[in-house]
Parts: sequence; structure tokens; C-alpha cells
Amino acid sequence: MLAIRQEGIAVTPANINDGKAGPDALPDNPGEVFADSAYRGNHFGDAVRAKGGTPRIVATGMWGRDEAETLARLEAWNRPIHRIRGRIEKIFGTWKRSYGLRRMRWRGLAKAGVQIRLTAIAYNMKRSLKVIAIAG
Repeated sequence: MLAIRQEGIAVTPANINDGKAGPDALPDNPGEVFADSAYRGNHFGDAVRAKGGTPRIVATGMWGRDEAETLARLEAWNRPIHRIRGRIEKIFGTWKRSYGLRRMRWRGLAKAGVQIRLTAIAYNMKRSLKVIAIAG
């Protein structure tokens, strides 16, 4: 799992479920934490609340008698989450598509962490050039 925080990146082993490894990647006072449905369990949500954050986790289904009303509630819940997560997932997609993060080059968390951090640096450098070009 890869978690991006404002001040850093947390890399966890791939053989551990994201929902289980997620609490270890949380910073103190995380604010709003946007996550996909892999983090739906109480384990992750309770960990976010314990550190002073608010979990914003995608819902994949809701119960209700009226199907139209239930789908409307589900859409209303997920809309603000999808808006933020879409911008974040776009970065991950670019890293995978353009920067070779479909596979890790090396074994081990330390080496994988270096690869991911170097990718983040390269992405930010390229992005900063585009921002400077637009601003100038």
C-alpha cells in the first residue's frame, strides 16, 4: 500500500491488506482521510478517529426499501469523496503509466520506498515546470 501525506510517503508491505496496514501509515492529526472501499471496516475508521481525523471512505452499497432513494443517498455520500480521490488517483495513474511504477524494481520496503520517493520527486519536478510555464 502507498499512502501519500502532505509531508511524506508511507510504504507498507504488499502482502498485508490495505485496511490492516492503513492505520500504521496515518500521521498524527490527519484531518480528512479519503480512502477507497478496501478501508471500509471499523479497524481503519476507528484508527482515523483516534488520531483526530475524519474518515471519508467510499461506500459501495447502502440498504433501503426504496431503490431510487437508496441510490440517491449513495451518490450523495460518494460525490465529494470521488471529487478529491479522482485528483489523487490521477497522480498514481501517471506514476504507473509514465514513471514505471507498475512493478517494483527492487525487493524490500527500503528499496521500494526509495523508488517511490524518486518517482515522486521526478513527478513534482516535471509538474513544477508546467506550473511555472503557466504562471510566467
